[in-house]
Amino acid sequence: MRTTVRIDDDLMMLVKEQAHREGVPVGDLLNRCIRRGLQASNHSRRNAAKSYREQVFSMGQPAVSLTKALAMAAALEDEEVLEELARRK
Repeated sequence: MRTTVRIDDDLMMLVKEQAHREGVPVGDLLNRCIRRGLQASNHSRRNAAKSYREQVFSMGQPAVSLTKALAMAAALEDEEVLEELARRK
């Protein structure tokens, strides 16, 4: 089957170089690469269904309210800066 496909210039140059090194026509090399890519894609999709799942455990309620976490982080950072400045004196 014949069709027209747009291939980036740099990619086409690599394909032509590879076809020349292997001594095969560009069309044959492209067919083989596309076939391998599709097979790898199907294989990775099958493996994705068997992906690892981390077991989750409940850690209970937080010890502090997390609604103002940024303010708490800023206060802790301020304390650390004050302690560092006190050590320098």
